[in-house]
Amino acid sequence: MNETGGPTLSGVLDQMEHLSGGADRQITVEEIIDCLGKHSFASTILTFSLISTSPASGIPGFTAFIGLVVLFLVVQMIFGRESLWLPGFIMRRDIAAKKLRAGVRWLRRPVDFVDQYLHQRSTFILHRPWIYLPLLMVMALSMFMPFMELVPTSGSIASAMIAIFAAGYLMRDGRVVIFSMVLMSLLPVGVAWFFLGR
Repeated sequence: MNETGGPTLSGVLDQMEHLSGGADRQITVEEIIDCLGKHSFASTILTFSLISTSPASGIPGFTAFIGLVVLFLVVQMIFGRESLWLPGFIMRRDIAAKKLRAGVRWLRRPVDFVDQYLHQRSTFILHRPWIYLPLLMVMALSMFMPFMELVPTSGSIASAMIAIFAAGYLMRDGRVVIFSMVLMSLLPVGVAWFFLGR
């Protein structure tokens, strides 16, 4: 579950920008996984959740699809799997390269800004048994993402919360992971208000 070698959020965007460069074509999930590496759970969760917060996510059912991807990955993290696996029907899904490039451009400035403030701290939350708490919260949130298609913007908000968790995990910044837990715990309150308090 550990990822080392000085990763950065901007570095993840650089990989996606390189992958989507050149001729316009369809990029499969399998190509994205191969680009990030089959051991890069946090980078993969970060990539898909960031795409889901960008204009590239404007596809019906995309939020549900991202929730399914995150669910598969986080369950494997909970069980300590070293190399990630996704079923074939997910690996064959694709996205237009131009949409991925547009998403990267849209995300570049906020990600570059956030990147400079993330660093290793409060790492106790990243080790067992503490890490199970945020992982279980992410798993629960991903299971509800298909239903968020019914609530405008809630899927993008949920994806942003998952991205915050993944960024903290990738950068070994425990305070960011804890912050994501606080946000995830508040989301059900917001959804309940949407349905009951209007």
